[in-house]
Amino acid sequence: MITIDKLLNPKKEFSNLLLIDENESFNHHLLNSEQEAYIYNEHKENKRTFFTFNNLSEWLIVCVFPINKTAHQTFENLRKLGAKALDFFDKEHIKNINLVSNSSKEEVMSFVEGVCLASYCFDNYKTDPSRLIHPFDHISIIHNDIEIKDIENLRIICEAIEKGKDLVNEPFSTLNAEGLAQAIVNMSREANIDVEVLHKEDIEKLRMGGILAVNKGSIDPPTFTIMEYKPDNALNSKPLVLVGKGLVYDTGGLNLKPGDYMNEMKTDMAGAAMMASAIYAVARLNLPFHIIGLFPSTDNRPCGNAYASGDIINMYDGTTVEVVNTDAEGRMILADALAYAKQYNPSLIINAATLTGAAERAIGAVGIAAVENHAGLYMSDLKQAGKDVYERIAEFPFWEEYGDMIKSDIADIKNSGEKHAGMITAGKFLAHFTGDIPFIHLDIAGVAYTSTKKGYIGYGGTGYGIRLIVKFIEKYFIQK
Repeated sequence: MITIDKLLNPKKEFSNLLLIDENESFNHHLLNSEQEAYIYNEHKENKRTFFTFNNLSEWLIVCVFPINKTAHQTFENLRKLGAKALDFFDKEHIKNINLVSNSSKEEVMSFVEGVCLASYCFDNYKTDPSRLIHPFDHISIIHNDIEIKDIENLRIICEAIEKGKDLVNEPFSTLNAEGLAQAIVNMSREANIDVEVLHKEDIEKLRMGGILAVNKGSIDPPTFTIMEYKPDNALNSKPLVLVGKGLVYDTGGLNLKPGDYMNEMKTDMAGAAMMASAIYAVARLNLPFHIIGLFPSTDNRPCGNAYASGDIINMYDGTTVEVVNTDAEGRMILADALAYAKQYNPSLIINAATLTGAAERAIGAVGIAAVENHAGLYMSDLKQAGKDVYERIAEFPFWEEYGDMIKSDIADIKNSGEKHAGMITAGKFLAHFTGDIPFIHLDIAGVAYTSTKKGYIGYGGTGYGIRLIVKFIEKYFIQK
């Protein structure tokens, strides 16, 4: 994490970065008349937005950004501009920057957020002493409206995202179900969150058949981790329950994944990483809401006594499930967690999971596919929060006919639907276990991981969804 602070005046030994919106005058005391004319002409004629001037002892960087039709698009472009600036800092081995701007607080902080998020690097297993650490280390903000508290809140969000990314990037060889549970325990203790880990014998006593079935092919035991953040000044009388899929590795089970489909399956616990990291951020931000996190975890292997297609599984709430695909395992472990959540009498349950390839095929790797059950007003607010942080949600229909697709002839329901509407039928399966409680399912399969660098998101685990949940809780969440 880079250092961020606020100064009244620029440090002389630092390089300077001037952030200007395109509607402003390019007249500034940091620029001479020649530079002002050059920036004006290049921007007007060539739409150039990034300018650098080497003053030998330090650099002067000028970033010009457009004002878009919507604020959230402007802020997103500023995050991307921040990532572009970081690439230049690293290339030229710039370590310290004064950030000077007359733009709004929100615009400046979006740029800084882009720099911070882009600075993440997972290089724990690199043996080169120089590794991949960014040379850039320090940004000082000179802005009248930005307070230390704004900077500290941004730091907390970025640290939470780093924790989430680290969990997703960690290989299965060092992060099995017990390892994920311990990571969540460590995170919880750091933020003074109550946490409990249920181990295999506890899960057996609770008769969580979905978790136990998926775990049958593994030599590692499953876990079920419970986080609870309950401040004295909580505004909600009924808790918000956040559920995250903690499938630490997915081979597909006996329905083995073909070809290269297993290459990124260490990331199948990204839902748990997302929700646990979001609760961590909420606690550190001291937001006044009672929140519970539930994280079922195992790996899905085709070994030993692995569960098989045709099996009938007795779930935690008594539902019988016909297994028609062992690669539809995420919904099996989540179903037990969702049924368990009902005992808290929650105002809302939100579930996050890398659940279906159908979600990514439907909308690509640019947003979250979602469905809601009895939670229309909450969904509207969640979608708005998604726009605010540019982690957007595409809501799918949830018509009753989709429920017909998971009916079973020999059990209550089956764990996979027809060939079509895979994301929606998965949601129908999950909603069965939440009953009449308001429920939102977020399928993050397309956005949880990227194998190529994407602006400030970087590559590997993306941390996608953490800012979304925090913004929703901070700005929109009230009992409806």
